[in-house]
Amino acid sequence: MKTIRIFFLFLVIISLYSCDNQGDNNIDVTFLQLNDVYEIAPISNGREAGMARVETVHKQLLAENPNTYMFMAGDFFSPSLLGTLQYEGEKIKGRQMVEVMNAMNFDLVTFGNHEFDLKYKQFQNRLNESTFPWTIANAFHKVDEVTGPFYVENEGVKNFIPNTYIIEAKDADGTHIKMGFFSVCIPSNQPDYVSFTDIFEEAQKAYDKLSNEADLVFGLTHLDVDDDKKLAEMLPDIPLIMGGHEHYNMLVPVGDTKVAKADANARTVYVHNIHYNTKTKQVEVKSTLKPINDKITADPEVDKLVNKWQVIMKNKVGEVVAQPDEVIYKATEALDGRETYIRSEQTNLGEIIAASMKEVTGADCAFFNGGSVRVDDQLHGNITPVDIFRTLPYGGAIFTLEIKGDFLQEILDFGRSHVGKGSYLQRSGADWNTEDEQWLIDGKALKPNKKYKVAITDFLLTGYDIPFLTHENKKIIKVSEPAPDHIAFDIRKAVVSYMKSHNNQ
Repeated sequence: MKTIRIFFLFLVIISLYSCDNQGDNNIDVTFLQLNDVYEIAPISNGREAGMARVETVHKQLLAENPNTYMFMAGDFFSPSLLGTLQYEGEKIKGRQMVEVMNAMNFDLVTFGNHEFDLKYKQFQNRLNESTFPWTIANAFHKVDEVTGPFYVENEGVKNFIPNTYIIEAKDADGTHIKMGFFSVCIPSNQPDYVSFTDIFEEAQKAYDKLSNEADLVFGLTHLDVDDDKKLAEMLPDIPLIMGGHEHYNMLVPVGDTKVAKADANARTVYVHNIHYNTKTKQVEVKSTLKPINDKITADPEVDKLVNKWQVIMKNKVGEVVAQPDEVIYKATEALDGRETYIRSEQTNLGEIIAASMKEVTGADCAFFNGGSVRVDDQLHGNITPVDIFRTLPYGGAIFTLEIKGDFLQEILDFGRSHVGKGSYLQRSGADWNTEDEQWLIDGKALKPNKKYKVAITDFLLTGYDIPFLTHENKKIIKVSEPAPDHIAFDIRKAVVSYMKSHNNQ
């Protein structure tokens, strides 16, 4: 009898042990999503964003649920003011982002198209410096027409970036889950060292592979939202696609799939709470858009790194303008440099920049491509030279052209027709009269045969945004370039000077 009781006790213990290891079949995980982050420090006069604040949120989520994972859906190497500056003998080009992100312990990142703004050596250096994992399914390293996966190299060892990635999670009661991730990137900003393959074919192959290896599959993408939606329709069993590329937040339902994108520069982050039952295979995703603002205390460790790079930035700006923190303008109305608007309509910030170009050259009108404004922000209150350098990180000279009115109209019509594109033109002294459907130059109707003096940025004369606007075009009568010691040699100096002379204080 005693032997039987011992036997049953043994069975109970084994049963309890087994249950403890199998868990209750329910598991909760948390995803923290960022995308399109170019600024490590707070923006909007310190009111919004800041990676040190994001890290505080990250640690709070980890304290609530150890199964918390942080993701970056592309675009962080470039562009930024810091990235354009020289430090320790070379341009920074995303080094500040990698250093900060290493300290934040990202769980998985993917490429955005702006990662490929960098020259190959810079690009490879950033990969080698990163301590967080990467994944990409449709972008490959090309050398002499031979393609292969990108890699992170440490101490001579190349760790190739996989086209899929699996994260395993286990909760306190032993419930275990494998989560598969795949990434695809929009095939643009393509340098010679990158080869892209088809987005949808690679996504399908990656999903097929992961569906045999993982309990759940998620997308981590950097695509136009229309392609994200197409992907969701093609792969309806994916519960969540964490995307990037658009710079404004959205949560788009496509069947049972959600496509989520947070605001650029970590103005917001998405927190996805995912509940999964391993027995029924049922998954629930609750997504919350969380603002990152001055109500959140900065994480001390990350904040220290951010401040280090901010000092470097201000010192470098100080080499171009004497007082980088000087208040040069009081914006009683927010100056709009948000990408959605600067590439679609005339904004007050665009008008100020173009007006500075017109004033410094004495031109009849001035214009520049909206895509050269990279701040993706509204400038509020006290404006400093640092804000202008953030707005126009690439700088560049102001050229003057002598052209006839018919060619000027051709250029202006091209810019006006490219709403939503980087080639949309921000202007001063050139206005479209909707009533008469004609261009006005300094308030007077454009005359086709009249010669005009036009101020443009040096970039516009490369033909990248306006294909026919190049040095070779015989419709250009004359091109004048500023001397290196002239204020027009750096558009940012011109804007700073203009704002100081038109200060609203």
